[in-house]
Amino acid sequence: MSEPAQINVPVRDAIRFLLTRRSGSAKRMTGPGPSPDELETILTAAMRVPDHGKLAPWRFIVFEGEGRSRFGEVLMRILKTNEPDASAERLEIERTRFLRAPVVVGVVSRVRTDVPIPEWEQTLSAGASCFALSLAARALGYVASWVTEWCAYDPAVRAALSLSPQERVAGFIYLGQPSDVLEDRPRPQLSAHVTRFGA
Repeated sequence: MSEPAQINVPVRDAIRFLLTRRSGSAKRMTGPGPSPDELETILTAAMRVPDHGKLAPWRFIVFEGEGRSRFGEVLMRILKTNEPDASAERLEIERTRFLRAPVVVGVVSRVRTDVPIPEWEQTLSAGASCFALSLAARALGYVASWVTEWCAYDPAVRAALSLSPQERVAGFIYLGQPSDVLEDRPRPQLSAHVTRFGA
């Protein structure tokens, strides 16, 4: 991928974009999803985040096409093991979980313990990567939903994703088009979340 051209976005447009950002529901997404070139741009943006020590403490797992169905089969098998009495409806939810959106990106936080960089800062970098990925997708006209759900924490799912002991799923980011109009939710009052030291 070539170096992106310098983008001159009016400041007010960039601020409006940030102030109106919102997630789209993974359950109410449709296609089409990002093209291969757009997805490359989105993932490239997801790597331009604060990264103390230049460790790149994250990596991406892309679920698209038939890969989504194959992972759904994995989730269904694991659920059967975890919950032998799970209903057919519950199993079907897991089988189709990653079919809710045309593309899902798993962001994996990978903490290194052999460096002096605090583990917390490495974890925060992965979180920043999730948000940058979501913003880039939104900027290209898609909606994003950053979720974890049970499968992000299950040991058998972690094994199926070949995660090392130092790796965790920071989020599964669903990317697609909204199937209905996005409505904003009430936001916190800024004054309730800001203090000034020494005031």
